[in-house]
Amino acid sequence: RFRIAGCSDSDGEKLYSLDGEEMWYADFINKKGVEPQPSFIDHISLEEGGYEQAVANQQVCRQNLENVRKAMK
Repeated sequence: RFRIAGCSDSDGEKLYSLDGEEMWYADFINKKGVEPQPSFIDHISLEEGGYEQAVANQQVCRQNLENVRKAMK
C-alpha cells in the first residue's frame, strides 16, 4: 500500500494506491473522495469521513508551509 499527501498554495493531493493502482483519492475540485476501481471488484474503501479528513490535512499542510516560509526569512 502506498500513500501520497502534499500541498501547495493552490493545490493538494491525497492518494492511496496498491500495486500501482489507485484505490482512493481526494478530488478537491469536486469536493469528494473517489474510488476509481471498476464496479466488478471488491473495493478497499477508506472509512467514512475520509474526504473531510483529507480537507483538514490540507489546511494543516498549508499552515505548515506558511510557517516554514516565515522561519526561512
